[in-house]
Amino acid sequence: MAYENLILEKEGGLATLYVNRPKALNALNRDTLLEMKDAIASINSDPDIDLLVITGAGDKAFVAGADIAFMQNLTAVEAREFGALGQTVFRMIEAMEKPVIAAVNGFALGGGCELAMCCDFRIASSKAKFGQPEVGLGITPGFGGTQRLPRLVGSGMARQMLYTADVINASEALRIGLVNNVVAPEELTDFVKAIAGRIISKGKLAVRFCKAAANEGLQTDIDRAMTIEADLFGLCFSTEDQTEGMTAFIEKRSANFTGK
Repeated sequence: MAYENLILEKEGGLATLYVNRPKALNALNRDTLLEMKDAIASINSDPDIDLLVITGAGDKAFVAGADIAFMQNLTAVEAREFGALGQTVFRMIEAMEKPVIAAVNGFALGGGCELAMCCDFRIASSKAKFGQPEVGLGITPGFGGTQRLPRLVGSGMARQMLYTADVINASEALRIGLVNNVVAPEELTDFVKAIAGRIISKGKLAVRFCKAAANEGLQTDIDRAMTIEADLFGLCFSTEDQTEGMTAFIEKRSANFTGK
C-alpha cells in the first residue's frame, strides 16, 4: 500500500515509520490512522523487521495531536468511532510482538502524546513538548491518554496533567518518567538507532518474550504474572537462539541469533 501521510523506511532489521503531515504538524486524521493501521500490520508480519521506530517528519512535531479541523464538526457518534479507531491502532502498536521506540522530535500533544505512550519506551529531543491539552478544547483524551498516562507517571501527576492541560518540556517529562532519555535534536536519530541496534543484536525471540511477559504481567496480579514469566522462560529453552546464546557465552564469542 502506498501511503500519503506516512513514510516507511527499512534498514536491516530496523523499520522507521514517519507520520508525514508536516504542514499540519503531523496531526492525526482518519486517513492517517487507517494508513497507520495497515502499516503496523505489515511491519508486524514482516520477518525481516525486528524493531520499529515511530517519529514525526520535519523538525517541529512528533505528532501535534488529533486533527482539530477534522474533529470540529463530528457528531457524538462519529467522534466515538474516531476515538475507537485511534484506540484500536494504538493498541495494535502496544501489542506488537516487536519492540517499538518513539523518537519524539518535537510536539507530542494530545493524540501525539498518546501515540508516544503506546510505544515500549520514549526517547525525546530536548525540543520535545508533551501534554494532554484536550480539556482546553472541551473534550477528553480519546486515544488512551486517560489510561496510559497514569500507568506511566502515576495517578497524581497524570491527573494534574489531564485536568490542567499543562504542556511540559522534555526535562520535566524525564523527571516524571514519561521518557527514558533526553538528547540534543541533532543526536536523536543516531541515539535511537544505537539503542535499536543493541536490541536487534540480542536474541530476537527472547526480546519478544520479554515484551509479552511485561505486557501481560502488567494486566494481572503478581502471582499470575510470575506464572507468565515462568512459562516464557521455559519456552526459551526450546529455541535455537537459547542454544546459540549460551554456547557463544561459554565459547567466549559473539552470538549469532537467527530468531528461531
